[in-house]
Amino acid sequence: MKTLLITGYTAFDLGIFDEKDVKITIIKKALQRRLEAYLDNGLNWVIFTGNLGFEYWALQVSKELQKEYDFSIASIFPFETHGKNWNEANQAKLQEFKDVDYVKYAYEDYESPNQFRQYNDFLLENSDGSLVLYDEENETKLHYITDKMQKTSNYNMELIRFEDLQEICDDMNNV
Repeated sequence: MKTLLITGYTAFDLGIFDEKDVKITIIKKALQRRLEAYLDNGLNWVIFTGNLGFEYWALQVSKELQKEYDFSIASIFPFETHGKNWNEANQAKLQEFKDVDYVKYAYEDYESPNQFRQYNDFLLENSDGSLVLYDEENETKLHYITDKMQKTSNYNMELIRFEDLQEICDDMNNV
């Protein structure tokens, strides 16, 4: 796999409202393990859509891993207006998504729901697979893209589930 799309729950979906929440440490550890495995097997690109929460923490892990591995990071936002109404702290996070190797906007501004379908199609056509923090039992709007991933032939979707995070938490507590 050369190009990996990373997406998952938002901080709000996960009930994480403090950047010092221990859950973030656990999520980052899961991300680091998975990303290192992909990088050891020749991953060249990591793609983000600019969502806060799982994607933002994955961006932080990816930027750290760039110090050790040769790969590029892209942010492909749905709209040029993405995040324009966010507060100052979240604007700073948005800027981190823009401070990567490649930045692209699918559309100038929102016009219709069909744009999201086309955007998801574009993301899947331009990635070999995905790493997603998602659990079908806790459905959010993420199901639109994860359903499409599952229906796309020759597309590898790797899920990080809550059980995976619990295992990491248990391992950390046993140290």
